[in-house]
Amino acid sequence: MPDRKPRAGFDLVCELVFRPPAHLLARALAPLRVPPPAVVLAGAATGIAGAAEVGRHAFLAGALLLQLKTLLDNADGQLARATGRVTELGRYLDSESDLLVDAAVFAALGVWIGPWLALAGFVLLTTVLSLNFNLERIRRGAPTAWDRSPLGRLYGVLYGWQDRLAQALIRRPSRTTVLLASNFGLSPQLLVLGVCLAAGHPRVYVTVLLGCTAVLTALIAVDRGRSTP
Repeated sequence: MPDRKPRAGFDLVCELVFRPPAHLLARALAPLRVPPPAVVLAGAATGIAGAAEVGRHAFLAGALLLQLKTLLDNADGQLARATGRVTELGRYLDSESDLLVDAAVFAALGVWIGPWLALAGFVLLTTVLSLNFNLERIRRGAPTAWDRSPLGRLYGVLYGWQDRLAQALIRRPSRTTVLLASNFGLSPQLLVLGVCLAAGHPRVYVTVLLGCTAVLTALIAVDRGRSTP
């Protein structure tokens, strides 16, 4: 099943925890001709439901729903590649629904950890995920691009400025930097958040995000120093 996206890094959590069951799910859905965007929307709905449970202080239920969301998030791409239905629509829908779910989760967390700490957590997560994506993209030499469809325009508004800022900050990321950064993606983030929620300590996750941001900032600074003539 040709369902693996070419990547410069290796996400341990994604590959070892979520990818195997997502592979089985994609294989089950392929003969049913389920459109990949439907799986994206199902994942987004599951993530929003998880956020609602967090808002109700049902942290364990919220944590489990977020892991199910991650499973669906891994399955939609595998299904698209396996059935030859990779589209720009799916790319934009996936990215934009992820941002919506992240915002909903931190809005719900704000009820329990305070709105300002939750806002800081959302900004940190967005920063980490943007750096994770752009380090790998720049390493491969892929351009920033989106089309003029409604979802493409929205993608440009939401992510275009992040990509341009990363392009200005990042110079020749090393393979080591990309390998480490690849383990700070959304699958590991939601797993760690789920653990913090299940343990009843969601504030700890904001500390984790601060550490991730510090590590990526240091790696980028080291790479910039090495690339400076």
